[in-house]
Amino acid sequence: MSKNAQYNVLWICTDQQRWDTLGCYGNPYVHTPNLDRLAQNGTRFERAYCQNPTCSPSRASFLTGRYPRTTRCRQNGQRIPRDEKLISKIFSEQGYVCGLSGKLHLNPCNPDICKGMEERIDDGYDVFHWSHGGHDGWATHEYFQWLREKGQRFSACNVEGTELVQYGMNEEYHQTTWCTEKALNFIEANVEYKNPWFFSLNIYDPHHPFDPPKAYLDRYMDCLDDLPLPNYAPGELDDKPLFQKLDHKGAYNNHDSNNAAIIYDNMSDWEHRLMKASYYAMVDLIDKQVGRLIDTLERLGQLENTIVIFTSDHGEMLGDHGIYLKGPYFYEGATHIPLIISCPGTIRQGFSSSALVELVDLSPTLTEAIGLDTQPQMQGKSLWDLLTDPNCEDRHKNCIYCEYYNSMPWHKAPNAQCTMVFDGRYKLVNVHSTKEGELYDLSKDPKETHNLWDDPDYTSVKISKLVQLSDAMAFTVDPMGERLSAW
Repeated sequence: MSKNAQYNVLWICTDQQRWDTLGCYGNPYVHTPNLDRLAQNGTRFERAYCQNPTCSPSRASFLTGRYPRTTRCRQNGQRIPRDEKLISKIFSEQGYVCGLSGKLHLNPCNPDICKGMEERIDDGYDVFHWSHGGHDGWATHEYFQWLREKGQRFSACNVEGTELVQYGMNEEYHQTTWCTEKALNFIEANVEYKNPWFFSLNIYDPHHPFDPPKAYLDRYMDCLDDLPLPNYAPGELDDKPLFQKLDHKGAYNNHDSNNAAIIYDNMSDWEHRLMKASYYAMVDLIDKQVGRLIDTLERLGQLENTIVIFTSDHGEMLGDHGIYLKGPYFYEGATHIPLIISCPGTIRQGFSSSALVELVDLSPTLTEAIGLDTQPQMQGKSLWDLLTDPNCEDRHKNCIYCEYYNSMPWHKAPNAQCTMVFDGRYKLVNVHSTKEGELYDLSKDPKETHNLWDDPDYTSVKISKLVQLSDAMAFTVDPMGERLSAW
């Protein structure tokens, strides 16, 4: 196919999935044959990063091709402005039928505020099957309506011995399965009617609560001792920023042991391993559903004209550095995400790219794939040549830029205001609100244990990375806006 061919798009985005949770990324414990097959039939990016380690800012960024502070959706609970243009709207304007199942999260989703589904801008989705998560709380979740149709009610029960991990819904009634079935129905219908289509499949897992189907978690129960404990060296947080110390005492800065807080030091080795097992079990279920999607595309003759993207909005600390969930930190577990793109016959097969890439690059990649001119509002850089040209140098960007502007409400005195730059070796974090910082040399310290921020031997590196961070912040100013006069 030529670059101007009419590709369909299946964009699979999981929630809070770190990069090292697939077999093709070297994980020996998970069961991900279908995603490994997707990587074999496409391109796998070894160093892909999100632009914010929380949900709404990251999603606003990759769906617009703009950095979070540019979209003005910098925090969970903010509204994305109505003048922002999603990639789905661009495809809709090109005659595509666009659909979504699962999460969107570009507007507030608290059920106390959002009585119905979250508010929508003109997003271009013709079909909108909304479910913010796989836990109960919204009568308007289409997932819960689907459960009612099947005579089911949402339920979960604690694994014996802990309140931190639950057995969730069985596979056939799981939110991951529901999301996938909506996608399959959409694909079947639009292929039948010969419509070009674009579908956003937004699975909620492996986001907490840690509640996979029992059958999936049970696979790990007899081999829990084989799973490694989190990457944490006691005392390593002594010279790291305040917010990490607070969240070590309780995820999301919740230190109330009577209120289901995830408090690292209160957990046994068994619980740490069980949390990891439950997370992996959720990934295994995702893989099973991705297999159904690939098989359906193949059966319908759509595999070679469908761009399939698999990624996540951000990562999960999973106990690394003594922290669970997410927050104002930029460790590999929080910002480094899986990214696989496949379209056999067009996209390079079996290629593993070591280029530094960002999620903000995905929207401009898709517009170029269908032959559109560069979109002036987008700030990402298209990956299309890297994906399709075997002679293209395996380079993309000089650095990754990531930000956290009070993105979650758990830290108030002071607020968490942090930015990060990573050049593939050195990672620098500037915590603006506390005058603290982090500097890691990942070539020598891949586990990011030793903070070099105050090490005099790294002063010149620190200065150069601060300059690079300053440049990244300057170059992410909104490119739009008409000049009315020279002065």
